[in-house]
Amino acid sequence: MTEQTPTPEALEYRTEVKQLLDILAHSLYTDREIFLRELISNASDALNRIQFELLTNQDVVDANAELAIHVAADEEAKTITITDRGIGMNRDELVQNLGTIAHSGAKNFMQNAASDQARLDEIIGQFGVGFYSAFMVAAEVTVTSRSYRLDEQAWRWSSQGDSQFTLAPAEKAERGTTIVIRLKDDAAEFANSWRLEQIIKKHSDYVSFPIYLKQSDGGEKVVNRQTALWRQGPAQVKPEEYEEFYKQLTFDSEPPLAHIHLVTDAPVNMRALLFVPTQRDRGLFQMNSDHGLRLYSRKILIQQRNRDLLPEYLRFVEGVVDSEDLPLNVSREMVQSNPVLRQLKRALSNRVFRELKTVAEQNEEKFATFWREFGVFVKEGVASDPANHEHLIELLRFHTTQAAGADEWVSLKQYAGRMDAEQKSIYYVLGDDLKSVARSPHLDYFRAHEIEVLYLTDPIDGFMTTMLREYEGKPLQNVDDAGLELPKAAAKEKAEDETKVSIEDFDRLLARFQTVLGERITSVRESKTLVNSPCRLVSPENSFDRDLQRIRRLTEQDYEIPKKLLEVNRAHPLVTNLAYMLANHTDETLIDAAIEQLFDNALLLEGIHPNPADMVERIQRLMEAAVGAK
Repeated sequence: MTEQTPTPEALEYRTEVKQLLDILAHSLYTDREIFLRELISNASDALNRIQFELLTNQDVVDANAELAIHVAADEEAKTITITDRGIGMNRDELVQNLGTIAHSGAKNFMQNAASDQARLDEIIGQFGVGFYSAFMVAAEVTVTSRSYRLDEQAWRWSSQGDSQFTLAPAEKAERGTTIVIRLKDDAAEFANSWRLEQIIKKHSDYVSFPIYLKQSDGGEKVVNRQTALWRQGPAQVKPEEYEEFYKQLTFDSEPPLAHIHLVTDAPVNMRALLFVPTQRDRGLFQMNSDHGLRLYSRKILIQQRNRDLLPEYLRFVEGVVDSEDLPLNVSREMVQSNPVLRQLKRALSNRVFRELKTVAEQNEEKFATFWREFGVFVKEGVASDPANHEHLIELLRFHTTQAAGADEWVSLKQYAGRMDAEQKSIYYVLGDDLKSVARSPHLDYFRAHEIEVLYLTDPIDGFMTTMLREYEGKPLQNVDDAGLELPKAAAKEKAEDETKVSIEDFDRLLARFQTVLGERITSVRESKTLVNSPCRLVSPENSFDRDLQRIRRLTEQDYEIPKKLLEVNRAHPLVTNLAYMLANHTDETLIDAAIEQLFDNALLLEGIHPNPADMVERIQRLMEAAVGAK
């Protein structure tokens, strides 16, 4: 008997494939170019498998063949060819791997996909269908493969994405798999070497095996870097290599402020390389204003910008994360929410906190640079993430009434360490900027008694203080609190009783303040703390939203000035002169204008004046009166 050559066979897929392939090709993937990533990833897996086999068995087809991937485009024929020298497949393996999209549950897959699109990401993880992404761009896919086993016949698998595929014997001398994609008319752009090179560099740059791309002159060149810096041990990487990688990753011309190289296998497998930039605004060449870390799985890019691996307030951190433990959906475009992701997030966040704390302790100048650029993000974390308060509060820095200048920053630990024994609270003042907050009338008493006060000038500060209630058992208190209990420090009182206006005249002036300002204030009273300022506005006790007034003024279209209590300094020259004018019935309209202006000045210093331009006419009138008096 003579051995007969097998004849081609037409086989039905083992499930309702026409519908299933339509879902895969048109609904599952959002970016058509990832078909090349999936096929290269499969080729890399095949090369890994033969590499493992060769460790113990040299009796294979092409034992000395280079472990590599070859990609070629033919613009005229509109085809793409991808070849690997991997493990290869025989007839049964082709049927198993390419002819069986799902061993079970295919009907459930389609029913769920059709009836509940929101659950698609939850159910597709059990189906190995990355290969079928080729049908997004392919009119026909042909796979020719020869197994590594010496006695196996080569076979050719072919399909047009309908309900059938064909299997036929093939002539192939080399071990491995060759995939030929005949492109659809609307996908002809991919039959271009330059386009393919860009896709490979974007998604498969760190595949361990060389990827050769055929050039227009007929030659080939390796287009992937292969070596992933983050998968090396930190001891193997030079400082200049970190800097070069950061600049390639971010297009930032400046070196990073700090880097974190994390390699761990427990409790979760992770290789990560994170960077803290030197500056927030990296200028014209910052290619993407979006944020998030690059997510890889076995050096294959899964997501260009993943926002779930760090808290939102750490969005300034750049870098890559590679984990083999992270379950992915079939398209690799969305990471399923699961405990592993939470472990990754916790581990990465803790390392960022630890690195920033180290910088703060070891290099004050470098940390001051960080704080000027990114301190507002730390404050956002304090306002939004109580679970990490312990880490974040250690990083907080402030200007204060006792800081030497704009370049000096004070931590809460430093502040608490130099508090007087009688001081029970940590005091802060809110303002729009350093210059205006330094002029705040609320600081009169504190300056006179050398009590340090924190300056809070960022818009986010109002939110932060609502969540940051105390530090090491010491409550934080706003100095505009009407019920503030001040420490009994040694008084530096001036002998000023003789300079104060009489109680009778002063009470008459207070009544006039109340009449002129009416319901815009809750009440008016003599101040016990003012020294150099004529008056101040203080928040009524239990006014819980006072720290948010600046935010409300900026964000609310119909913002209304909050009613506050007006305190007046009985010893201030301006106040004594007004009381004298009122007692002697001198131009009461001018007195009223002065009262209005004092109120507006107080609103301005509080940062809550709704429209300062309204003051112009009154200021001009007061100037005319002052000039006329001269």
